[in-house]
Amino acid sequence: MTLPVAFWIHGGGFSQGGGIDQRYNTSFMVQNSVEIGKPIIAVNVNYRLSAWGFLSGSEELRDAGTLNLGLRDQRLALQWVQENIAAFGGDPAQVTIYGESAGGASVGFHLTAYGGRDDSLFRGAIMQSGNPINFGPLGDALSNVDMYNELTLRTNCANQTSPLACLRALPAEQLNTAINTTSAALNVTNFMPIVDGDFIQKRTSLQLEAGEFVKVPIILGANSDEGSVFTPLPVNSTVDFEFFVRMSAPGNMSEELAQKLFAAYPDDPSVNVIANLGNQRPSPPFGAQFRRSASYFGDQVFIAPRRKTCETWAAAGLSAYCYRFNAIPAGISPNFGVTHFQEVAFVFLNLQGVGYLPAAVPPFTNKTQSYRDLAKFMNSNWVSFVHNLDPNAWRESYAWSGAEETWPKYDLCNPMDLVFDANVSSYAESDTYRKEGMELINANAVNVFER
Repeated sequence: MTLPVAFWIHGGGFSQGGGIDQRYNTSFMVQNSVEIGKPIIAVNVNYRLSAWGFLSGSEELRDAGTLNLGLRDQRLALQWVQENIAAFGGDPAQVTIYGESAGGASVGFHLTAYGGRDDSLFRGAIMQSGNPINFGPLGDALSNVDMYNELTLRTNCANQTSPLACLRALPAEQLNTAINTTSAALNVTNFMPIVDGDFIQKRTSLQLEAGEFVKVPIILGANSDEGSVFTPLPVNSTVDFEFFVRMSAPGNMSEELAQKLFAAYPDDPSVNVIANLGNQRPSPPFGAQFRRSASYFGDQVFIAPRRKTCETWAAAGLSAYCYRFNAIPAGISPNFGVTHFQEVAFVFLNLQGVGYLPAAVPPFTNKTQSYRDLAKFMNSNWVSFVHNLDPNAWRESYAWSGAEETWPKYDLCNPMDLVFDANVSSYAESDTYRKEGMELINANAVNVFER
């Protein structure tokens, strides 16, 4: 018997991270898959990052076909799995790709790769805090000219007949030093995926509108307070907030749109994110309107594109299981709430906190049993999706004894998310919160937010 395969793509802003990071230790997931009667095989991969994987900014790079190499590395790894996973007991016809943050965005890029061409590399996809609509602007081959020129200056390649050939001839250590040398002028580690006319053929929000994506079931979600680590700081006043909102748009944000966004994200702690603070306003360095700004930036970067993707899948008659993660692990300041990355330990059932020390507190330290139960529940849903393309299927097993609601498929007539919570049993909620603001963000995805 061959087993379904879970293929993990790590995050890290396309500039850091690695498949060997022990926070992504899949052994606990594989063990749980056996325990719940849904056995799987797990694969972790690496891909080139930063300028190594996403160098752009010159016509020479474009003409050489060397753009988005990090995504092409991932694609090659998927092809390797197709050719070789059977030797490890895996079924190449039952691969699910999953990832978080830049890894979730990578999964989204594979769904839209080559104009949404289905190369039969996977049959399902899971995206955590990332989706096919990029979290930032999608530039083109020449968008990063300044960063590319800075790199060629640092390496004495700028005046060569072929700067690309010069860069290729450098010792790896020398090039790596040039990439990672800090500069007040430009941070040349910040290369990202761009529209190359090939792997990424156009802005991906346009591809979703055109139906140019691989038609497979998905799990897709984000955390309640994503924006708490993505808003600029401090946000002391209405002037600060309005300035940051305007600056968030690489395209032209009209005054009419700006005023509508200001109204959709009011200075009202009772409706702002980071609900665990009640009606409190954070102290410095956050600023009095930090929660207001965190509400906007969480939606603008992650949650509005997540909602649009869920709607797109449902409109196409495809299965989409959408979620909101709502538990604060150990070691996280209450001012940040349920922020970015915090679901990862739960998804990987990493109850021991492997890989967190010494940089961070193990997530389940001094937490109640309900947190461990939530991790078991979430991981079992993920495993069940990999095994059956249905996160609810494991409830048929003897391991199921919970009171959590069934995870509903996303429906345009009654859009529902499953809320993963440790303080109460996980439950389904209507996906209509902050509706006005997210509709404005999604309606302006192309012209204003350029993605």
